[in-house]
Amino acid sequence: MAERVSLTLSLALPSHSSPTKMAAFGSAAASSRFIPSATRATVSLSSSSYLSIPSSSSSSSFSSLKCLRSSALISHLFLNQKRAGIRVSSRGYSAVSAPKSFASYPDQLKSAREDIKELLKTTFSHPILIRLGWHDAGTYNKNIEDWPQRGGANGSLRYEIELKHAANAGLVNALKLLQPIKDKYSGVTYADLFQLASATAVEEAGGPKIPMKYGRVDVSGPEQCPEEGRLPAAGPPSPADHLREVFYRMGLSDKEIVALSGAHTLGRSRPERSGWGKPETKYTKDGPGAPGGQSWTVKWLKFDNSYFKDIKEKRDEDLLVLPTDAVLFEDPSFKVYAEKYAEDQEAFFKDYAEAHAKLSNLGAKFDPLEGITIDDISPKAEKFVAAKYSSGKD
Repeated sequence: MAERVSLTLSLALPSHSSPTKMAAFGSAAASSRFIPSATRATVSLSSSSYLSIPSSSSSSSFSSLKCLRSSALISHLFLNQKRAGIRVSSRGYSAVSAPKSFASYPDQLKSAREDIKELLKTTFSHPILIRLGWHDAGTYNKNIEDWPQRGGANGSLRYEIELKHAANAGLVNALKLLQPIKDKYSGVTYADLFQLASATAVEEAGGPKIPMKYGRVDVSGPEQCPEEGRLPAAGPPSPADHLREVFYRMGLSDKEIVALSGAHTLGRSRPERSGWGKPETKYTKDGPGAPGGQSWTVKWLKFDNSYFKDIKEKRDEDLLVLPTDAVLFEDPSFKVYAEKYAEDQEAFFKDYAEAHAKLSNLGAKFDPLEGITIDDISPKAEKFVAAKYSSGKD
């Protein structure tokens, strides 16, 4: 077996004559003019985002995909530095080829989680990161068996065509926040990163620990994005019927609908994005973060059960109540759970954690099939992971 090596490649901007191309960011291929003509090895990222150096020095061509192309984001995220460093761990890289391995590296997932925690401390982006994870997973259709046609947590929300869906207004800002972390940890898929950020945001805001697993495989191109219209609307003519139509399609229950709705304890609605809410209130005019919008709760960066309490009381005109919020206390089945959560935060946290974990797994294709747990990994599991990285065997 070839000796494992640790590589750090700094890819400087070359002259325009350089023909070399590489696949970029999780299996989405993109034309690369980052590699100088003096580079003697073709650099590529496999579908699992692992770096390999083929034995041949000839250039490899990859089809170009429109991952955020034609928007300012491509220049801001991918071309904003004259030198882009790609760090490669010594675990399992061969001088000949990259091993077939898990979708995401457990050690990189752990490190990415710590970076997300630091990001949250300075950007107060808990609500939008939760929304990003939800909207990537929430396109799942249980009636479609094939992946990725069934939708779900597969990283498709990184593509411009899906970001432009009306329900995803503003989520490009969440992607901008996470892109540097994705660049730093190329061994983490977008699908995993979105769900990792969402769960971490809940926990860091004071919410319950989410029993997450990882190893989600990314879709490879924008043609695999789901059609528009799979996500819930804020003000449908019949809110209860609409919520059930959308969430039942995902395989979720009335209890899970109500529990997940409780995440609106965090965040604000901005009328310029959703068409709902006030431009600002006494609770949002000074931030933190960018000021403005209308929140569902007074302390809109604290995860608790105040969402249910405030909707039930309806005493504060500065707090937002959408038709899909109000119906939780109007529909007989929903009301059972909404009343319970308004009185019992512990019960809400328990049911929310289970529902969030279930949502985050919807439609995902896992590698390995059973997924990866990054909390409390046993020594035996660590040895298995290390052996698989080293050998490249399934």
